[in-house]
Amino acid sequence: MKTSPGPAKELAKPRSVPAAEPRGIKPFLALLGSEMKKKTFSFRSLYVGNKKFPDNWGSFFLKTLDSFSKIRFSVIVKNMEHVKPLEEIISTMRSNEAEAITLVTHAYNYAKAAHEGQKRYSGAPYFVHVSAVGFTLAEMGMDPKTIAAGLLHDTVEDAKVSEVELEKEFGKEVRQLVDGVTKLGKLKYRGVERHVESLRKLFVSTAKDLRVIIIKLADRLHNVSTLKYVPKEKQKRIALETLEIYSPLANRLSIGKIKGQLEDYSFPFAYPEDYEKVQALIKERSRDNEKRLEKMYRDIQVKLAESGIMNVHGEYRLKRTYSLYKKLLRHNMDISKIFDLSAIRVIVPTVADCYRALGVIHSVWRPLPGRIKDYIAFPKPNGYQSLHTTIFTGDGAIVEIQLRTEEMNREAAFGVAAHFAYKEHIPIDKRKEASTKLGWVKEISDLQKNINASGEYLENLKMDFFEDRVFIFTPKGDVIDLPQNSSPIDFAYAIHSDIGHHCAGAKVNTKFVALDTPLQNGDIVEISTKKSAKPSNKWLEYAKTTFARKHIRSFLVHEEEQKQKNRGER
Repeated sequence: MKTSPGPAKELAKPRSVPAAEPRGIKPFLALLGSEMKKKTFSFRSLYVGNKKFPDNWGSFFLKTLDSFSKIRFSVIVKNMEHVKPLEEIISTMRSNEAEAITLVTHAYNYAKAAHEGQKRYSGAPYFVHVSAVGFTLAEMGMDPKTIAAGLLHDTVEDAKVSEVELEKEFGKEVRQLVDGVTKLGKLKYRGVERHVESLRKLFVSTAKDLRVIIIKLADRLHNVSTLKYVPKEKQKRIALETLEIYSPLANRLSIGKIKGQLEDYSFPFAYPEDYEKVQALIKERSRDNEKRLEKMYRDIQVKLAESGIMNVHGEYRLKRTYSLYKKLLRHNMDISKIFDLSAIRVIVPTVADCYRALGVIHSVWRPLPGRIKDYIAFPKPNGYQSLHTTIFTGDGAIVEIQLRTEEMNREAAFGVAAHFAYKEHIPIDKRKEASTKLGWVKEISDLQKNINASGEYLENLKMDFFEDRVFIFTPKGDVIDLPQNSSPIDFAYAIHSDIGHHCAGAKVNTKFVALDTPLQNGDIVEISTKKSAKPSNKWLEYAKTTFARKHIRSFLVHEEEQKQKNRGER
């Protein structure tokens, strides 16, 4: 059976396999057999049809499935949509205060009644989608008002609930969040004009309240997870938009878990032929790699315990399909050049333990030269932190090891939502820090004020904000966040327009370089200025950012106007 792309295999506190058949499992197996014949069974959440079974039956079932049926599963995935029960959402929420539970319960029941009788393309109740959005927001650790807004996000547009009624029932803040999502509108895919106009609305709303985009990402995640039910003429367009806009946006917000799922659900529909090629490349490696990864993970746990590093847990995984595809494109589809095809994530209690664990691992397994990356000391532009190393396993293979703390792991999965400024009890200094990190959101909303052509807006959006980013340092240690392949010209204008206008030369890591030199992550750049220096048309070729190009063009236009004025006065 083909399976959908799924998450990495969790190894935190592996569940022991019961030796004896759990009591009452026979009705479960009987019902499962019936559902399997209909090809509509769901197992990931231990649901069959609409019936939930005790969690301890999972391991027994996995152990005995081969003898129960002749179907072999490498991964068991959800093949039928079902409504997320209210209890599951509430138990996942970070807040267990009575007021929070009351609000979410009211929103859940209100949305359920509002969408009564509405259906999805799959034929499932529309409330399946709404409950999935609410659950995703709870899983991300969002505040109760955001979860409530997620449950209610389609009530105004699809269930014709008035904004006045919504505010009366749930308060102004929830109504504003729902309004923010509603105003983004349903993308109609009627050419680039409509598409880009929706994006403009998206980023203006996001600049006002970041929770709007987090709700939108949760909404999009469930929608692409059910793309197979959408009419074929819409599938590719939705998938491409997800890969070009929503996935990079999740990446900028450092919501790695959502980013990966958006990509894996969309990839088969956006580029079906390439998807099949990648699947064929990894198929032969998957079984051996998973066995090797599991053994390596256990060996690492033992070695760390012997060195006194306790309370270690983690997971192992093969690289996500779309992420692998993007790397393969850079290496002419040669999978032998991909060094992080397999990865083991090791989560330890403290930052000091990350470095200690790195030393222990290198004392046992030889590291691959040049593959040690310290993202703890030098985080990625989106805030991602971890220690990476690639080691030889001793049996001819290589595997990437990622070392991080629990907090780093949560931030890697849920990004800005993990330390969200609206979360209860967050310190004021952390709110300011979060606000500073998200200055680029305001830049996006400001970008539209200077660009009229939709095509240009979309191109600049992709180039300036959704390309891979690099951190560049000033000699004093200040950090400038720029798109990959930016030049010293971009750096100069990012500091100040006057420095850009009078840029005469640049040093990168104490060495003089040409002004069109692509900057690398971690470079220390020093700009030298002269009063006589000024922009030229050539600089437009050197500059990669819209910000720098805008200032250069403005200077050149002003200079030409002055020349014409001077000629006229003679």
